[in-house]
Amino acid sequence: MDSIIKGGTIVTAYEKYVADIGIKDGKIVTIGANLTSNGNTEVIDATGKLVMPGMIDGHVHLSLPFGGTVSADTWITGTRAAAAGGVTMLIDFAIQKPGDTLVETIRKRREEADGDVYIDYGLHGGIAKWTDDIKAEIGPMCRDGVTSFKMFMIYRNEGWLSTDPSIIAGLEETKKHGGMIQVHAESMDLIDSLQTAHHNEAEMKEHGAYLHTMTRPNATEFEAVQRAITWAEYTGGTLYFVHLSTKESADMVRQARKKGLNVIGETCPQYLYLDDEKFRGENGHLFGTCPQIKKPEDGEKLWEALDDQSLSVVGTDTCTFNTEQKALWKGDFTKIPFGMPGSELMLPLLYEGVSEGKINLHRMVEIGSTNPAKVFGMYPQKGALLPGSDADIVIFDPEKEMTVDYRDMETNCDWSPYQGKTMKGVASMTLLRGKIIAKDGKCVGGQGYGQFIKRGPSGNFVK
Repeated sequence: MDSIIKGGTIVTAYEKYVADIGIKDGKIVTIGANLTSNGNTEVIDATGKLVMPGMIDGHVHLSLPFGGTVSADTWITGTRAAAAGGVTMLIDFAIQKPGDTLVETIRKRREEADGDVYIDYGLHGGIAKWTDDIKAEIGPMCRDGVTSFKMFMIYRNEGWLSTDPSIIAGLEETKKHGGMIQVHAESMDLIDSLQTAHHNEAEMKEHGAYLHTMTRPNATEFEAVQRAITWAEYTGGTLYFVHLSTKESADMVRQARKKGLNVIGETCPQYLYLDDEKFRGENGHLFGTCPQIKKPEDGEKLWEALDDQSLSVVGTDTCTFNTEQKALWKGDFTKIPFGMPGSELMLPLLYEGVSEGKINLHRMVEIGSTNPAKVFGMYPQKGALLPGSDADIVIFDPEKEMTVDYRDMETNCDWSPYQGKTMKGVASMTLLRGKIIAKDGKCVGGQGYGQFIKRGPSGNFVK
């Protein structure tokens, strides 16, 4: 064996027990008590710590052109930050530009990432405009390991808006090939009308960034969620909702799943911990995301939906913009670059939910690692601690405290939405395919060690 993790408490989505893990050639080869080493075996002492599969962040945007700028976390800094926080795999997006094929879009995105990434990664295909040519690419792309495709019910000005017939066509086509449609569910027409009504100098001066809330009530999300669920039922295709933020959306996904529909829901830490009072502060514009953070009661209901298995995945929607980039809004709420950093704090924020009794430890591993691996076609290569699985492992110290300070973090961001927050429980070590890539909140891995992961069929119906 190349290395042994000794004495830790192994925690998976299903079990908790004390054992050692033996690793060879990047894979877990054995799990058992009192594993012995030879002189060349590295021994990692995990006594008193939790040993879990590495977290998988299935929703990030690194180096994304948006709002007249480009998101500040690059493939280098974004994957360093993820590694430091206990994330061993992320999935970004390759969003089609006008005139480009999906195959070309994926190829270009991989060229950006390969050689820079510190952790493993995958890509979702981002469909800007559904055409017969795009339809013809779905099958070959699924066979080549890209099996999830995002469509937008918003972003008309960016040229990304998908019509209802195109979403239906996407669900029908991906169903044939083991693929899955992801949707950003917000009602474009309703948002446009509300923004037009409030987009005036007097209201922008009075309300500032809070207009982001005033023009995006919960109905702008759950109306679109309801519509997309209708198309999933009609087609029998698999539908994955990204970044759900409202209590009504959680209820709709719950009911859809009770009916047996292939509907999977994701939420993000910002919707669990932050609320729209943040917009009233002097730097309220920093918290602008899309969809935006909502009310405290929405966060509570989202936690409940994670706990009762109505929602299945937590991703971060990391899309980092620094204070200079956020200042581009210049008092106009419609020009806020949408997004915040997230991957680096994903695991400690989820663990706080465990500490507060909102979910249990097994559910944390499930929604943060095992379910993303299953949904996105990587299990048990990823998201598991089993012989034959990749040795993607986070050793977690449940007793160590940290106070969030962006200056101590790997993210390329000069602020944090959780600045000053004290949390108990942090990643003390992260291993990717058996190699240590982070220690005590700092990335120590090698640039380019991360690999592109070809995925199997997406959309496994998870808890």
